[in-house]
Amino acid sequence: MTERITEFDVSVYLDSEETIAAYLNAVLEEDDPDLFLAAVGDVAKCRGMMQIARDAGLGRESLYKALAPGAHPRYDTVLKVLHALGVKVAITTRSA
Repeated sequence: MTERITEFDVSVYLDSEETIAAYLNAVLEEDDPDLFLAAVGDVAKCRGMMQIARDAGLGRESLYKALAPGAHPRYDTVLKVLHALGVKVAITTRSA
């Protein structure tokens, strides 16, 4: 018998505002910009890329480019996307 492994889809678990915020905060802890952009992309896909692009004032293709691996989007672009997702970035002191 052959076992079948399905690809993990995080969007299945992004079912509330609190879960989305916790996911993005956990990814930010990793200090990996590419991972953070991928996580923002996961949330955007869950919410609908076309709608997020529209709400952020971007073209759909521009949104895909901004969230692509290795992308270096402008700070204001990231803030617009986060705003469209209904989340914000908060600054706290670093714990030891």
